[in-house]
Amino acid sequence: MKDISLDFRFGLEAGKSLQAAIAGDFSQDMLPLKEKIEHARRILLDGTGPGNDFLGWLRLPEMLTEEALAPILEKAAEFRKKSHVFVCIGIGGSYLGARAVIEALKPQLAPALPDSPLVLYAGHHLGEDYMAELLASLDRFEYTLCVISKSGTTTEPAIAFRLLRGHLEKKYGKAEARRRIVAITDKAKGALKILADQEGYTSYVVPDNVGGRFSVLTPVGLFPLAVAGIDIRALARGAQRMRQRLSGENLDWSSNIAAQYALFRQFLYQGKGKKIELLSSFDSRFHYLCQWWTQLFGESEGKQHKGLFPAQAAFTTDLHSLGQYIQDGERLFLETLLSLQEGNSRVEIPCDEENLDGMDFVAGKRVSFVNEKAEEGTCMAHSQEGGVPVLRIRIPSLDEASLGQLLYFFEYACALSGYAMDINPFDQPGVEAYKKNMFRLLGK
Repeated sequence: MKDISLDFRFGLEAGKSLQAAIAGDFSQDMLPLKEKIEHARRILLDGTGPGNDFLGWLRLPEMLTEEALAPILEKAAEFRKKSHVFVCIGIGGSYLGARAVIEALKPQLAPALPDSPLVLYAGHHLGEDYMAELLASLDRFEYTLCVISKSGTTTEPAIAFRLLRGHLEKKYGKAEARRRIVAITDKAKGALKILADQEGYTSYVVPDNVGGRFSVLTPVGLFPLAVAGIDIRALARGAQRMRQRLSGENLDWSSNIAAQYALFRQFLYQGKGKKIELLSSFDSRFHYLCQWWTQLFGESEGKQHKGLFPAQAAFTTDLHSLGQYIQDGERLFLETLLSLQEGNSRVEIPCDEENLDGMDFVAGKRVSFVNEKAEEGTCMAHSQEGGVPVLRIRIPSLDEASLGQLLYFFEYACALSGYAMDINPFDQPGVEAYKKNMFRLLGK
């Protein structure tokens, strides 16, 4: 298994400081943040920081044994046999992790992985037309569903499940509908747990000590991924590999890439006044991974009027829209770039005798080669000419093992970064504000 690595060459002053720090030479202006990151890691591992009742994600990789995965794989295989369509009901961390991995790994122009059901999503917004279309389409297909909610009372998934459960029961009858529903919820309490017990649904537990945005390596992510045809064993191996790299009694700055990333972004935020972090890539398959990342960091760090605002861009497409601002607009941000090192296909650009488009200078070269040079040229333009510090996260290949590494890396770095700002990275008090107003307006 090849490892994810970080490339600070385009990080400007911050990148040079990080490269020196990795070699053991911390600059004076970086030393205070070094100490904050080291303290953050200590309280994370000791479980003495704020939000320490939500640290279950930290040791999840080592818990993903064959014995733990077997029941999930068995039920997923049953669903795969009887489903043309699989509906995943959830919002935020209850569906984004699974969707990030599925969309990264399925063929881009195919609806699903080979010999796997089409995965559709519900309960992630309140669009009425979307729900009407979904219900109408499910009339035509054999389908199964899972509903993911710790309480069972979160508005968006609760409404979606009420509608889809009724549709499923009408289509198949209550007895068969029960066999086509999986509930992923609290182990002992809540509306969904009560219903699952009453109806006899197969259910899996959302651990009490794992928050939604850190839950992709629990049944919340693993069951939908297994139904979709993802190799969750390989995903687990990747996460285990990253956990091994980040473990150890003392923080090894030369190898701990989560600490390096946390230090880089906090140096630019606390030390240089950057306000936005732009996560970009030159591969469209990372779109939902970027969405998962925006929730992870936005919900973890955006509190007490603190935190980098997480944004995303898809290149080269967005170089023709956001590119002008990134290059010449206000210098508010740093850029983190997901850099895929090796794709799965080979396409060479042909010669053209007339060469009316003037592109014969790349004839005979692979499309990936041109994309690589576009990435490198963009890093040079944004950093050297635009003054934007750019960090590249080098991902060896787009497969389950690499994604398992990447997911755990981001979670670990997010925890360190949040603690380095003296906030609790595991709560989300601001999320309740819109709900209170909505419920009041609805007359609850």
